[in-house]
Amino acid sequence: MDILFDKDADLDLVRRRRVAVIGYGNQGRAQALNLRDSGVDVIVALPETSARRGQAGNDGFATATTAEAAQRADLLVLLAADEDHARIYSEEIESRLCNGSAIVFAHGLSVRFDLIRPRPDLDILLVAPKGPGTALRSEYEAGSGLVALFAVAQDASGNARDLALSYAAALGSGRVGILPTTFAEESEADLFNEQAVLWGAIPELIHAGFETLVEAGFSPEIAYFECLTEVKLIADLIYARGIAGMREAISSTAEFGAVEGGTRIVTPETRAEMRKILAEVRSGAFVEKLIADAGTGYPRLKASRGEAAAHPIEAVGQRLRRLTARP
Repeated sequence: MDILFDKDADLDLVRRRRVAVIGYGNQGRAQALNLRDSGVDVIVALPETSARRGQAGNDGFATATTAEAAQRADLLVLLAADEDHARIYSEEIESRLCNGSAIVFAHGLSVRFDLIRPRPDLDILLVAPKGPGTALRSEYEAGSGLVALFAVAQDASGNARDLALSYAAALGSGRVGILPTTFAEESEADLFNEQAVLWGAIPELIHAGFETLVEAGFSPEIAYFECLTEVKLIADLIYARGIAGMREAISSTAEFGAVEGGTRIVTPETRAEMRKILAEVRSGAFVEKLIADAGTGYPRLKASRGEAAAHPIEAVGQRLRRLTARP
């Protein structure tokens, strides 16, 4: 895989554009600020009733509705929720964006799964920083950046790849690395990871470990430290040294425990379920469920949030975090 850097990007390409960042949440604010600090002309697009308009104004940005921004800008960055993309594009963007413009996505879902079918005269780009907006901003301010993935789904201008690299460099990613991918690869891998590893499996594993210890008579505080707090330790070690390097840094007892326990939890049945999850992602079945839940007011998401908030581990965590909070 070719890894690209600032030397491979022409910042002037994005500086010659008027960029409208649609959405001002975690990614929207960070990307808007980084773009502006890289010399890019940026406006922020939000609904007239959005509470974030005040924040964007305080940060020094002109604001507009998405429909207004589509008429005034020639590069739109669609950072609203994935499930809202189809409506935003069809109702506010499609008929207003001038010919030869570009749309940047931070996640490939709505293009990969045909929630949006872009006009053929548009460049359709993916620039996906690999981390939260808070980290994207703090790394930029520190003179570094986050690795970003980039891809082109539609190259109407013949210059879409260079524009994507220019945009990624303006976010600060050219300082550390910009990696090529495709809309399909990025979205499918990301959706799989969210369910099978990061946001799905790890919290469930923490809950299960905590419940097992508490049911066996261990104090909730000890169970919390063992099953939740130490997750940060292993994450930091793996990030810094890789999995093999992590094992070199832990005790022989912990390493032997990993050998004994790991494959008893992640069994052949677990791996088969992972393959099933990936198949559901690739077929579009997961996205259909997401859109259906969104269309009825997110009943499954709301129920899940309520269950998570009511879990006993949350009350234990609040007590322990107060103990360790610095004055």
